Amino acid sequence: MLYLTLKTIHILSATALFGTGAGSAYYMLRAHLSNDIHAMAITTKHVVAADWLFTTTSGIVQPITGIWLAWIVGWPLTQTWLLASFILYFVAGACWLPVVWLQYRIRDMTKEALTNGTPLPPLYYRYMRIWFFLGWPAFISLVIVFFLMVFKPI
Repeated sequence: MLYLTLKTIHILSATALFGTGAGSAYYMLRAHLSNDIHAMAITTKHVVAADWLFTTTSGIVQPITGIWLAWIVGWPLTQTWLLASFILYFVAGACWLPVVWLQYRIRDMTKEALTNGTPLPPLYYRYMRIWFFLGWPAFISLVIVFFLMVFKPI
């Protein structure tokens, strides 16, 4: 029963982690491309909240339940597919941490521009480019982690 409960939590957490990340990226990019400062300000506010509520929680739950499941089943953590998963998860996290900081700054810049009726500063556009490019290695890493978790190929 413990194994199935942990596995369910692990799968739901992985789904929340990936789904929130993909959804947040989609809506934040769409708001940015709209050039509507009001939409940008509202969207970034909600993306920051979703990151704390869903992504951070899932990001903590994933390694705990994953290691616990491996321990219950008796898989050594040195198995190639598990090591590759850990490394890729670390890559995704290493990209995500600066993304969170960027989202806070982007949120603040859009809110300030909306409140003051001013255009967005050039730094906003620089941060959005960095945010966009950091998202790709995180996304690809998590897709590969999903593959490794499902198929355990190596």
